[in-house]
Amino acid sequence: MRIVGFNFTKISVEKLKESFDVSKLKIKTSIDVSEIKEVKTDLLKTKDKVIGIEFTFVVNYEPKIAKVDLKGKLFVSIEPKLAKEVLQKWKNKKMPDDFRYLLFNIILKKSTLKALYLEEELNLPLHMPIPSFKKK
Repeated sequence: MRIVGFNFTKISVEKLKESFDVSKLKIKTSIDVSEIKEVKTDLLKTKDKVIGIEFTFVVNYEPKIAKVDLKGKLFVSIEPKLAKEVLQKWKNKKMPDDFRYLLFNIILKKSTLKALYLEEELNLPLHMPIPSFKKK
């Protein structure tokens, strides 16, 4: 599987409370795939098929502290046999496991980087720890 395109179609971050009790803070992330379809293109000179995927990546800061909401589109080039399997399973809103893991890892990587930047801009606690040095 090769990424041939990736872009965000919606970037939204909202801080609902300026001060909050950090001990009660719960941060939850979610990924949702809303559409998978074949995309017709003449850009590739191979027999691979291009699959278009629409997704949402959300980071919720509970209880109602903040929310990062990212929507996007991802285009991947995959072999025709796998493309057929993916499209067939998607009719029932399912995906082959290997494809789902690769897809979610791509979405997670790209979206996490954007979310971390937005969280830093709004002075929110980061939804995942950043490596740091510690004195022995």
